Amino acid sequence: MSGEEVVVAVETSAPAPALGEPMDLMTALQLVLRKSLAHGGLARGLHEGAKVIEKHAAHLCVLAEDCNQPDYVKLVKALCADHNVSLITVPSAKTLGEWAGLCKIDSEGRPGKWWAAPVLSLRTLGGN
Repeated sequence: MSGEEVVVAVETSAPAPALGEPMDLMTALQLVLRKSLAHGGLARGLHEGAKVIEKHAAHLCVLAEDCNQPDYVKLVKALCADHNVSLITVPSAKTLGEWAGLCKIDSEGRPGKWWAAPVLSLRTLGGN
């Protein structure tokens, strides 16, 4: 799957399934991103993501389809292809930003303000 692009639909606000239950790709991606964020292995944004990919330290790159900068999209796709990094695309940069911890959580546990993240790169998958 190295260098391939995967396009999938995202369901937001879906609760995480219990351990041992089957899950879809987006739920699994969300869990991996949260675990990687907790262990400090998530590069957020174009600058950090490009540095990680160029250092051959990225295991996976996630790109938002609604990125309004075509140059960003071309750069990330080219870097992933050149450095054999798997690329997954998700429809929304806001959802990706929420998964990357770029949101404020209100007192009721709902995300309040979101910041979009067009690119995420995983340095470590977290834990074992």
